[in-house]
Amino acid sequence: MKDLTFWIVFVALVALVWFFDKKYYMLRDNSTALPRPFSFSRVQLAWWTVIIITSFVSIMISRGASPTFDPSTLYLLGISSATTVGATLIDINDQTNPNLTGLSQDVHGNNLFLDILSDKNGIDVHRFQTVAFNLVFGIWFIIYVNNHISDPKTAIDTIMPVVSGNNLILLGVSSGLYAALKSTENKQATADPNQAEIVKDEAKTLG
Repeated sequence: MKDLTFWIVFVALVALVWFFDKKYYMLRDNSTALPRPFSFSRVQLAWWTVIIITSFVSIMISRGASPTFDPSTLYLLGISSATTVGATLIDINDQTNPNLTGLSQDVHGNNLFLDILSDKNGIDVHRFQTVAFNLVFGIWFIIYVNNHISDPKTAIDTIMPVVSGNNLILLGVSSGLYAALKSTENKQATADPNQAEIVKDEAKTLG
């Protein structure tokens, strides 16, 4: 049963987050579009919140006591929270700027991965980088907890991994880059799909 505890709690929390998103748009941008697009910063915050709460609750159930969070775990939540605050402030500033039109957050939502990887002109490499790092570190965190939660030799406070300083800096820099470039997204010209087709036709002709 201990081996299943983590996944039972994880699935329950993911289902709860999905329910709140469907009913209250918890993971979505503040937008005039319907359906609203998913927000990377909110998805990132939900991702780490679910992982850390799942780890904490499953350790309590399995060991009968609550673990003490390592500071690096709190820094993870801090990075995600700061990214969400920064992204929200950027969105509010852009929405109240009368000189900006065709905002990224007002593009109709497609699906979770496309929305968090894209601005109004398509998929961006800085968004891909940030998503990839958070996904990889999140999966590593989950695997680490699952490998240690049932080991009686592992002290309760060491079941959750310690994220090294360099790895925290990596995640922080990645999130900071996302926020910095997000502030420029709505100031960029919107790509014209018709112009792109003309360029492709000219290239075929020259070929």
